[in-house]
Amino acid sequence: MPVSQIFAEIRSRTVMLTFIMFTPFVLAACGGGSPPPPPPPPPPGSQISKIFETEFSTAQFLSRATFGATKTQIDGLAGTEVSDWILGEFNKQPTLYRTRITDRLDAMPGTRLRDYDVTNLFLDEAIAGSDQLRQRMVLALSEIIVVSSDGMLSSYPEVMAYYVDILSQNAFGNYRDLLNDITYSPGMGGYLSYMRNRKGDMASGRVPDENYAREILQLFSIGLVELEMDGTPKTDGQGRQIDTYDNSDVTGLAKVFTGLSLEGSRFNGLYRNCPTLRRDCPRVYQPMVMFDDYHSELEKAFLDLTIPANTNGTDSIQMALDEIFNHPNVAPFISRQLIQRFVTSHPKPDYIRRVANAFESGRFTLPNGTVVGLGQRGDLKATLAAVLLDVNALRDPGTAPNDFGKIREPMLRFIHWARTFEAATPDSADERMLRNMTGLLGQHPFRAVHVFNFFEPEYVAPGTVTGAAGLTIPELQIVNESSVISYINFINSFIYDTSSTRSRDPDGGVNADYSRQIALADDARALVDDLDLLLTGKQLSTATKDRIVELLGEIPIDVGSEDEDKISRVRVAVSMVMTSPSYLVQR
Repeated sequence: MPVSQIFAEIRSRTVMLTFIMFTPFVLAACGGGSPPPPPPPPPPGSQISKIFETEFSTAQFLSRATFGATKTQIDGLAGTEVSDWILGEFNKQPTLYRTRITDRLDAMPGTRLRDYDVTNLFLDEAIAGSDQLRQRMVLALSEIIVVSSDGMLSSYPEVMAYYVDILSQNAFGNYRDLLNDITYSPGMGGYLSYMRNRKGDMASGRVPDENYAREILQLFSIGLVELEMDGTPKTDGQGRQIDTYDNSDVTGLAKVFTGLSLEGSRFNGLYRNCPTLRRDCPRVYQPMVMFDDYHSELEKAFLDLTIPANTNGTDSIQMALDEIFNHPNVAPFISRQLIQRFVTSHPKPDYIRRVANAFESGRFTLPNGTVVGLGQRGDLKATLAAVLLDVNALRDPGTAPNDFGKIREPMLRFIHWARTFEAATPDSADERMLRNMTGLLGQHPFRAVHVFNFFEPEYVAPGTVTGAAGLTIPELQIVNESSVISYINFINSFIYDTSSTRSRDPDGGVNADYSRQIALADDARALVDDLDLLLTGKQLSTATKDRIVELLGEIPIDVGSEDEDKISRVRVAVSMVMTSPSYLVQR
């Protein structure tokens, strides 16, 4: 099939990607008021209560809530309660990265680390770690509150690790606390250029930097237009959407974020003032501090708040963050994006409303009757539980509408492959290709191309079936002819164990354990059924499975070469499944 036709089909939401066989054998904090009570638990015997009842439903749930299901996990969860699983994940200690980076610097004086050293640690945890739900939330939050190492931060892994740790420590906390910690982080201060942001000066014409003021409103909290609780835009008497803010609000808010700099820096300290070994410069991975001499003493008016003149910088920031956080848009705006990152690209209004209500109330009732959340607006435990356990998230894919589901993000496909085939001791730092994930996949954890992430949550692909239907499919923004073929080449380099490692050690890097599949290789149908469960959650059509089984039959298992023939069958099968529409679209 020509590339042009592949491109045409991938641009269709329901077809997504032609079945490509690319193998050696075939080309191919809190709000005021009393929150509403949490909803009651679902009735016994409901769909939610049966999540771990079958292999199929277990695999499906884990594909959303973790980086991928393993057969060990599926078997271990049989007959257990999803409430216990979620509570167990909430109770795990957060996986952190900053100390590992600084310890490495301390142990190897003169060593120069880069931003991908943080990513490599994260990839290893995502593949083999047990802190699955939190780290999945970390990645989702990193695509909403973006700090990217693609630029000036690329040489400061401590700064990036500290940013990731903030996401990890707040992943099950409160969104207001997360906004506070991110605001004071050197990573955000450097990335959006408000570190060392000085108050205005009429004589010179200097005005405060507006970057963070604009993005915290547009991208991190309330968005551009006023929203109903179900995420639909509010309109005025003429049916026009209502802007949430204008440029005067940005100008007023920019004055708030003046006077912040690195601790102990005398305000003007720059990153480059720290030596290569930055163990003596911990200020780059500590919260920024306020220097009131550089903070605007003027009145600051934005949204519905006026901060009086001569209010100190620390108080100004807290007043501003309270005003932003308490805006009614925050619940639907953030809830919608979390649904997109975990479950479906075009969530229905009723789904958004239910999740937003959990955000507002700060509580959610699990199937066993346990209430999660502290009852404070912005509680992310309650919000995330509502995302994962909503009736929309747990519907039978066979009866779900065509606009339900999401394209699996390319970086998640790689992690899924490695996790599914139980790469128990991954060494992502040894894999050369992982340094260029952005170029090869269009994505690299914590390395978005701009503050709008790899793709925008409101993206509607022009000239497509989904675009004509008005569906938001963010992931299509990084889909083109090149990225389609590049993904196939990338994933096959790992499936076929031909990826280049720095150590040149055949056992180095990230390696799959196909022993379970090799044991099934004599029975092509059993092999495909196993991959269908683990990779797609039983979404392969009968016709697709028949085609794969037919091709596998063309790979004989001969006496004397059984081992090589079996591994060949397995690799072909894995490649075919992972490039199929049923895999690329998570349902």
